[in-house]
Amino acid sequence: MRTFTVTVAATTLVAATAFQPPISAAQTPRLSSTELYEYIPSGFTKASWAKFKESEAKKKAAKNLGRMGPKGFKSRSFQSFQEALERGEASHMMPVENAEKRLKAGEIKLEDIPYMQRGGSWDNSDVKSAKKVRWLKSDEDYAKGGFKREQSVSIFGFGAGLDWTGQRSKTGPSSTESRQGMTVEQAKKYQAPTISQLKGAKTAEKPKKKMFGLF
Repeated sequence: MRTFTVTVAATTLVAATAFQPPISAAQTPRLSSTELYEYIPSGFTKASWAKFKESEAKKKAAKNLGRMGPKGFKSRSFQSFQEALERGEASHMMPVENAEKRLKAGEIKLEDIPYMQRGGSWDNSDVKSAKKVRWLKSDEDYAKGGFKREQSVSIFGFGAGLDWTGQRSKTGPSSTESRQGMTVEQAKKYQAPTISQLKGAKTAEKPKKKMFGLF
């Protein structure tokens, strides 16, 4: 009986295999190769397209889109403006109505339009025929990197923001660092004056304690 079962199973397997089509070389799976082509817009050659992308990248880098503050014009620091205002070298600027129309009609010059409105620079360096505004030392400091201090994201005005993760190294004033005219050690020993002292009254000196309070 066992021999008969094995024979039937083998016969069934051979019959099933006979109905399957033979695997040809054309049906063998192959790895398809992919070719990539660069997109070049209509009207450009490969060389002109590469030159155009390079020029656009330079323009984007010059704009520094990641910086904080206004991006449509170049401004000076408020400190510099205040100093120039006190010297009489600057004044508050008001927007010009119908600036483009009046400019085309020749009623005004380009430098008559505030730099924030025309999208230029505070020193008129964007207008070739205009008189350039004199730079102060604070303007030079601001241009050399002081603007990063003015653009602080800290809620305290300057410096780093809050240490939300608690992973920043802790720093504090040293014992010899002077703040408001006192070192840290002096500030610890400081006692605020009383009202009578503020009025000018002399305080009575406390008697020095002797040995055991008796002698």
